[in-house]
Amino acid sequence: MPRKPIARIITLGCAKNEVDSEEIAGVLAEHGYALDGLSDRSDVTVINTCGFLEASKRESLEAIRAALKDRAEGRTRKVVVAGCLVQRLGQELKRLAPGADAYVGVGQMGRFAEVVAGARGGSLVSVDEPHHVWADVRSRARSGPSWTAYLKLSEGCDHQCAFCTIPSFRGRHKSKPIERIVEEAEWLARGGAREICLIAQDTTQYGHDLYGRFRLPDVIRMVAAVDGVRWVRALYLYPTRVGDDLLEVLERTPQAVRYIDMPLQHSHPDVLRRMRRPWDGERYLRLFEKIRAALPGVAIRTTFIVGYPGETEEEFQHVLDFLRAARLDRVGCFAYSRESGTPAAELPGQISFREKQRRQHELMSLQQNISLEINRGWIGRRLEVLVEGATDEGWGFGRTYRDAPEIDGLVYLQGARPLGSFCEATITDADPYDLFAASPATRSVRRAPKAPL
Repeated sequence: MPRKPIARIITLGCAKNEVDSEEIAGVLAEHGYALDGLSDRSDVTVINTCGFLEASKRESLEAIRAALKDRAEGRTRKVVVAGCLVQRLGQELKRLAPGADAYVGVGQMGRFAEVVAGARGGSLVSVDEPHHVWADVRSRARSGPSWTAYLKLSEGCDHQCAFCTIPSFRGRHKSKPIERIVEEAEWLARGGAREICLIAQDTTQYGHDLYGRFRLPDVIRMVAAVDGVRWVRALYLYPTRVGDDLLEVLERTPQAVRYIDMPLQHSHPDVLRRMRRPWDGERYLRLFEKIRAALPGVAIRTTFIVGYPGETEEEFQHVLDFLRAARLDRVGCFAYSRESGTPAAELPGQISFREKQRRQHELMSLQQNISLEINRGWIGRRLEVLVEGATDEGWGFGRTYRDAPEIDGLVYLQGARPLGSFCEATITDADPYDLFAASPATRSVRRAPKAPL
C-alpha cells in the first residue's frame, strides 16, 4: 500500500488563524494527506502566517526561512506560505522571503489541495480582494483539545481604526449563514466540544450584512441549545454594540458564560478620536456599571494601546485613572506598533520605543495589583472548573467561566482529574493571574498564562 503524503501545518497568530489551519488540514486530509506536525519529514509544509503587527511579520518571516532551510536539507519537499502576511504584502513577501513553492492569500482554505498540487516556481495565488468561501464544516480537522473549540462567525471588518491593518488584508465584514454556524456547533459538540468560543474581528457585527440586523444574541441562544454544549463564550465585542438584547441573552441563557471581552484601546477622548475609536472613558465606565448590574459576577476583559502617536503623559495618566475606577478582571496592554499603510503611521508625535515600554510596564504593574485584589475576593468561594491538564507532580489545572482559553488565568486543583471534565472547587489562594484550590505547594509548578492578565 503506498505511503500517504505527509502535511505539516505551522500556525502563527490568533485563534481565527487556528480555525483556518484546521480547515486547511481537513481539506488536505480529505485528499489523502496524513497530518503530522511532529514528523521530521514531510511532503509539504504549510505556514499560515500572521500579518497584524511588525513583530508578527518578523515571526512569520523566520518561520518561512526555517521551512525553506528544511526543504534545502531534505526534510520537506514543498513549502506553501499562506494567510494574512501574503495577503498584506503580495509580491513584496516574495522578495523578503523568496523561494517558496506557492504564496496563498486568505480565504482559500476550500481549494487548498489544488493549491498544494499546483505549487511550483513560487506562484502567487489569489491576493485580490478577499472572497471568503466557507469550507464544509465536516472537513475541519481539529488540532486543539477536544473539549474546547473556536467557531468563527464572520470574516473581515468594516471598522476603520487608524492603527489597524486587518481590513486591508481580511477585507470587509462577511457573516457566515446562521444555519451553517449551528451545523458547525453541532459537529464540534459531537466531537467532544463542551465549550464553544465564538470569534470574529467583531462578533457584535454578526449578521447585519446578511439579515439587516445584528444577530449575535440569536447565535448565542442557538449554539447554547446544541446538545452537549456546556459553555458558550463570545469574544471580541465592540463597545457600542453591547446593548440590552445581548446582556439579556447572557443573563437568561445558562450556557452563556458571564464573560465580556471588549477591546477599548484607550480611555482619553482625544486619543480615541485620533484612533477612530468610539466614546470615552466616562461612557465606558457607565457601560461597565450597566453590565455588572445585569450580570452579577461578570468577568470583564479589555485591551489598551499605549504610546499611540501624540499620546501625552496626561493622556496616559488618564488610562491609569480609568483602570483604578474600572477595576477590570483582565487587561492586556500593547505598545503601539507603527504599521505601514495605516493612517496612524503618518501621524506626528511618534513616541520612542523606550517610552512605550515604560508606559506598558507601568500600566500592567497597576493592573496586577487590581487583579490580585479581585482574585483574592474569590478565596473561600466555589467555582466550576473545566479541567484541562495535569502537572508532572500530579496537580490538576483548568479554567473557570472567567478565563478564556490561552489568554487568561488558570485554577490549580488538588489531584489530577479527567481532561475535559467539569468539577467544583473551593478557592483557597490567589495571585494576580491564577487561582488555587489546592495547597500552596502548587505555586512551585504554576504555569503562566500565554498573555498578561
